[in-house]
Amino acid sequence: MPEGDTVLHAAHRLHAALAGRALTHADLRVPRFATADLAGRTVLDVTSRGKHLLTRIEGGLTLHSHLRMDGSWRIFAPGEPWRGGPSHQIRAVLQNAEATAVGYRLPVLELLRTADEADAVGHLGPDLLSPAWGAELQDQAVANLLAAPERPLGEALLDQRNLAGIGNVYKSELCFLARVTPWSPVGVLDAQLLARLVATSHRLLDANTERPDRRTTTLAHTSTAGRPTRTTRAPDRLYVYGREARPCLRCATPVRKADQGDGSRERPTYWCPNCQTGPTN
Repeated sequence: MPEGDTVLHAAHRLHAALAGRALTHADLRVPRFATADLAGRTVLDVTSRGKHLLTRIEGGLTLHSHLRMDGSWRIFAPGEPWRGGPSHQIRAVLQNAEATAVGYRLPVLELLRTADEADAVGHLGPDLLSPAWGAELQDQAVANLLAAPERPLGEALLDQRNLAGIGNVYKSELCFLARVTPWSPVGVLDAQLLARLVATSHRLLDANTERPDRRTTTLAHTSTAGRPTRTTRAPDRLYVYGREARPCLRCATPVRKADQGDGSRERPTYWCPNCQTGPTN
């Protein structure tokens, strides 16, 4: 699943290809908006909000999309073959004289008034990659997490209403850095530790926005518990995510994997049973 850093990178690419240019062709392949005529309108900007993409278009319109599990936006030069999946998976085409942006497998695609963007993203908590990120937004994210102290930390981190941008990868990595299992109640972490965890979330996502391969091991030199995090194999990009049955980079204990969910969806979770304390699934 794309996470906040991936979505921001997509916004940057779309902005570079579309912003400031008039659309010569637009095709929204969802029944509700199939007849929308956007040709001739200038794309003003493309921005991200958590895991959501907002393409603002002249005339007070915003094209809202969400990638969910396997959606993507691909950008092609004039005459370049479109590669990203079969044509029946295309949900949107935005074309100007210099580039074509093609949205594949987009589970959420809607055209709304820019003034109504809050209907799509107003429920989100502080955006970890917001240009306005600072102490105030960090404190709000911590307060949101602490509002349900009995909730498992992994679930709370994935809840975009608490803070926006974390997905399965960062959930597992952050719990490892905090040295607690993803099933540990939020309340077992004091406010100071949660503040470090949220600050680390911002730092990791921000550092990975322009990287072709997401990394946490070379960026998180200390754990959110305040102790040094040393690895035995520096080339590894991630501490625990995707490393089931492989040795923990800190203690060499085999990493474990299980599903964790809020009742509506189960998601893969990775943790080290030796380095991380607390309940398990």
